[in-house]
Amino acid sequence: MRLLLCLAEHAGEVVSIDDLLNQVWSGVNVAPDSVYQAVASLRRLLGDDPKRPTYIATVPRLGYRMVATVSPWAGQPIAPTVPPPDSAPERPTLAISDVRTAGPRRRAGALVAAGAALCLVLVVAFLFRGKVANNNHSASPAIAPQPQKAIAVLPFLDLTEGMKEEEFADGMTEELIDKLSKIPGLRVPSPTSSFYFKGKQIPVADIAKTLGVAYALDGSVRKSGTRVRIAARLIRADNGFVMWSETYDRPFDDILMVQEDIAGEVAKALRASIVAGPDQDKPR
Repeated sequence: MRLLLCLAEHAGEVVSIDDLLNQVWSGVNVAPDSVYQAVASLRRLLGDDPKRPTYIATVPRLGYRMVATVSPWAGQPIAPTVPPPDSAPERPTLAISDVRTAGPRRRAGALVAAGAALCLVLVVAFLFRGKVANNNHSASPAIAPQPQKAIAVLPFLDLTEGMKEEEFADGMTEELIDKLSKIPGLRVPSPTSSFYFKGKQIPVADIAKTLGVAYALDGSVRKSGTRVRIAARLIRADNGFVMWSETYDRPFDDILMVQEDIAGEVAKALRASIVAGPDQDKPR
């Protein structure tokens, strides 16, 4: 919320990473990765596409800019309406009081009101999105029973600066599916099934139930200079607990070798746990 309000206060302006760290994480010693991850999380909550942003745009090597229309908060919230299916989407509007000219008390009250209004908007959007997903459930894969020796590899998140490594993250996902599917006795849904859930805010338990798996593997890709860091997590679908996690740092030179190497390491770590017995709590 602090990140969103900071960008809204400077709507239309480029806010640098350093300025965001100073204003949003004031007094806290964090790395720029915290900004990238917070922006990625905020985009997911808002349903924003970083390639065609309607809320937050990335300005390469400079920072981020709020591109949504920001206007003063003018009273009670208006009940959201669902646009006709064929109507063109409009650029969203965030109701934020003019904090630049308001006094300290008015500014604090304005930010609280804006925060409450945005929370309401996000809740309504989440509920509506869930309703639409339920109404369109026929388009998703058929629900299947959950075998214990089955795992779904969910699309890895691109958390690099500017989110410019989406192709690498997708390739990492496919390489993991390939490596895990070669383990005897382990069932792995196809890339088509896994990528169906890319960008969708669906609980892991529901994804696992739909794909008929007992485990889900997800992760992220980050990059610093010439090195890349891949984080992977194994989640047990029935309780949502993380059973195993690991990070892998590699020089970002031969992309295919990096993907193959890390996928092999992950497959080796998961082989004994899932195939040997589903009741084990974590991989050997």
